[in-house]
Amino acid sequence: MELLNFSQDQLKIFILILIRVSVVLFFFPLFGSNVIPSLVKVGLAMVLSLVFLPVVKIDPDLFPGNPMDWAILAISELIMGLILGLTVSLFFAAIQLAGQMVGFQMGFAIVNVLDPQSGMQVSIIDQIGYWVALLTFLGLNGHHMIISALGDSFQLVKPGALTLQSGLLTSILSMTADIFSIAVKIGAPAVAALLFTSAAFGISAKFAPQMNILIAAFPVKIIVGLIFFSLSLQIIANISRSFTGSFPRILLSLLAWMGGG
Repeated sequence: MELLNFSQDQLKIFILILIRVSVVLFFFPLFGSNVIPSLVKVGLAMVLSLVFLPVVKIDPDLFPGNPMDWAILAISELIMGLILGLTVSLFFAAIQLAGQMVGFQMGFAIVNVLDPQSGMQVSIIDQIGYWVALLTFLGLNGHHMIISALGDSFQLVKPGALTLQSGLLTSILSMTADIFSIAVKIGAPAVAALLFTSAAFGISAKFAPQMNILIAAFPVKIIVGLIFFSLSLQIIANISRSFTGSFPRILLSLLAWMGGG
């Protein structure tokens, strides 16, 4: 097959592959951000789709003959990419939730910075934890695992072969619940220390009512929060390593529930 010299059947397969690949890349941290130019995103999605095209074997006779069936087929690929992409996205959402919890207790709710990736205002602590997790994930070749998992997904669940089994919803709900579990593990030490600090200043206010608690407590809570959150960075790195190691198994489990068993 010459490059870009597609037959009509190959073009149809390419479009289906491109939909799945594009959605997964959209949810991938960093690449799905506003920092990366749209042209680069489109280019990488098309290159990966071209790479996967020779290994995707579909009987052309199975292609639907009317636009409505094609729309359903495209939506099934979109759902497939969405589920695979959320696997990574939910993990990093847990890291950011932990940072937001700590930042709120430190009084950083009004001291946010512009996140260049999403264009939204986020906590400084949120960003520190996020980048530690992302660098650990990339350092352990997590991005290679995503590309490899994409290739495996086309072998296990070919375009148009998506079947949503009952266990899939349970798996997704379990991953969603893990967001709060991971966030608590990371943020609990700093949040607990900050709550004790607030309680200590509250008691001090009873014995020294002339003291301005708001002015005195603010820098102390920042110092305490930074100390304990810096200790939590090792927890973030360890959880990121654990997630990266179990990432292929999680994806294979999801693919099995989507018809790849």
